Amino acid sequence: MKIVMPGGTGQVGGILKRALAAAGHEVVTLTRRPPREGEVRWDGKTLGPWAAAVDGSDVVINLAGRSVSCRYTAANLRDMMDSRVDSARVVGAAIADAARPPRVWLQMSTATVYAHRFDAPNDEATGLIGGTEAGVPDYWAYSVAIAKAWEQAQWQAETPATRKVALRSAMVMSPDPGGVFAVLLGLARLGLGGPVAGGAQYVSWIHEHDFVRAVEFLMDREDITGPVNLAAPQPLPQRAFMRTLRSAWGVPVGLPATRWMAEVGAFALRSDTELLLKSRRVVPGRLTRANFDFQYPRWPQAADELVRRVRERVGGGSPARR
Repeated sequence: MKIVMPGGTGQVGGILKRALAAAGHEVVTLTRRPPREGEVRWDGKTLGPWAAAVDGSDVVINLAGRSVSCRYTAANLRDMMDSRVDSARVVGAAIADAARPPRVWLQMSTATVYAHRFDAPNDEATGLIGGTEAGVPDYWAYSVAIAKAWEQAQWQAETPATRKVALRSAMVMSPDPGGVFAVLLGLARLGLGGPVAGGAQYVSWIHEHDFVRAVEFLMDREDITGPVNLAAPQPLPQRAFMRTLRSAWGVPVGLPATRWMAEVGAFALRSDTELLLKSRRVVPGRLTRANFDFQYPRWPQAADELVRRVRERVGGGSPARR
């Protein structure tokens, strides 16, 4: 198949491109940077010659959008909104104009669309959409607004011949340098991987292999449209999540952090505390009902596999020498 990936040069795009190319598919990446082999330049907001790659393709997987790994200033939040909505709209326009439109359009979204909650999990049917929770920072509602506008831009596109799915993804765990797993493991290795602000907030996650397999599953399932949660079926509180990661690496203790300490750490990492403090208790309702089989449904199994590959990459060695 020919698969076009707008915005596919980031970590998640790299994971998908490796797997899909290895499976024998032709993968074309649309990028704002100077293109390399297999890449086509686009600006993420206006139609251009790049649209020819969409015409005649089988699948479009739109991953475009400014990284959330930044300080959530007003300017950065606006960039997040514009980059996501503009890219979804122009991808929709390219599909609508295509003489031979793709049969499916998978649009990246986010599990952040759901409410900050502890009492019950969020699936696609009964989950609470966020934005009105009490006792959370006001700007968290803007993150939800971004997710809602992102999905709305896809649904509003007039593409009757193309099935549309929104991928409400949790954090994708991969041993690749620079990803979220690398950051969390780095904290654990330094002895800083303890509970943050008590650690009761839920962490939703998905192993990279299951993320790829879920994307492939949804490419083929003609009966599935609309939002789908891409998350392992067992989210867990942050304190348990990090305790399991410390155990996988062999670190006995992790220093706890208060909310203000998390603010300092997030500032140093040029990130934001929403990524640490929001309780994302998200479960894969539609995938489970469609009999999708997770290879890594539980975090201990996933953490052990990811740590093993990190050790292989850095040359092995015992936990005591790390």
